[in-house]
Amino acid sequence: MELWPCLAAALLLLLLLVQLSRAAEFYAKVALYCALCFTVSAVASLVCLLRHGGRTVENMSIIGWFVRSFKYFYGLRFEVRDPRRLQEARPCVIVSNHQSILDMMGLMEVLPERCVQIAKRELLFLGPVGLIMYLGGVFFINRQRSSTAMTVMADLGERMVRENLKVWIYPEGTRNDNGDLLPFKKGAFYLAVQAQGCLSCASPCLQVPIVPVVYSSFSSFYNTKKKFFTSGTVTVQVLEAIPTSGLTAADVPALVDTCHRAMRTTFLHISKTPQENGATAGSGVQPAQ
Repeated sequence: MELWPCLAAALLLLLLLVQLSRAAEFYAKVALYCALCFTVSAVASLVCLLRHGGRTVENMSIIGWFVRSFKYFYGLRFEVRDPRRLQEARPCVIVSNHQSILDMMGLMEVLPERCVQIAKRELLFLGPVGLIMYLGGVFFINRQRSSTAMTVMADLGERMVRENLKVWIYPEGTRNDNGDLLPFKKGAFYLAVQAQGCLSCASPCLQVPIVPVVYSSFSSFYNTKKKFFTSGTVTVQVLEAIPTSGLTAADVPALVDTCHRAMRTTFLHISKTPQENGATAGSGVQPAQ
C-alpha cells in the first residue's frame, strides 16, 4: 500500500520536470531570438551604412536578407499564397495581423520593394534594433500624443505617393495571440483614403488601395501561455487589393469593417487549433476571388 504514494510522487515529479524542461526550452529559444535580433541589427546597420550611407528604404532589402535566415534556427516554414499581389509597382497601404515577436520573420518573407513600416516610438531606443529600423526608413509615432502621430501620418501620406512607397501597418495596434483578430484601429484606412501627392508633375493626386495580408495562427508551434516553441509552418495569404478611389473620411468605418471581415474569415480558414506542439498551421486557404 505504501508503494502507491511513492509512485504518485514520482509521477508528479516527472510531469513537473517535463513542464520545466519545456518552459526552459521556450525561454532559451526566445532568448536566442532576442540575441539574434540585437546581433544581426548591429551587423546589418554597418552593412547599410557602408552600402547606402544612411537612412533609406533601400536598406530594407539588406535587413530582409539577414532576417530571413532566422527561420532556419527554428525550423519554421512560410507558405506564401498569391505574393504577386504585393509586387505591383504602385503605392499602397498593407495591413496584416499582429501575433508575436516572431512577426518580423513573417514580414520579411513577403516584404515588397520600397516598403516601409510604422512603429511605436519606444522601439527607436532599443539600441541596434532601433538603429536598423531607423536606417530602414521606419516611421516612428508617439502613440501617447495623437497630434504628433497625426502629423507623422499626414507627412507619410504625401511621401508614399510622391516617392512611390508601400506602407505596412498592423491595424490591431498590439500583439494578439487569442486565436482571433482584435478590432482594427482606423489610422491605416484614413491614410489610404486621404493619401495626397503626385507620382509626377503631370499626374493627378491619388488615393491608394489597401492590400490585406493574413498570417495563420502561430499557436500550433508558439504559445507564450503554455510555454512551448517548436517547429512549424505558417500560411501567408495575400488578399486582393481593396480600392479606395472616390472614398472619403466618412466611408472609413465601412472600409474598416470590410477589411476586417475579409481578413478574419481568411485567418480562421487558414488556421487550425493545435492538436499537439509540433502541429503545423492549416493547409487550406480561401480561394482567391
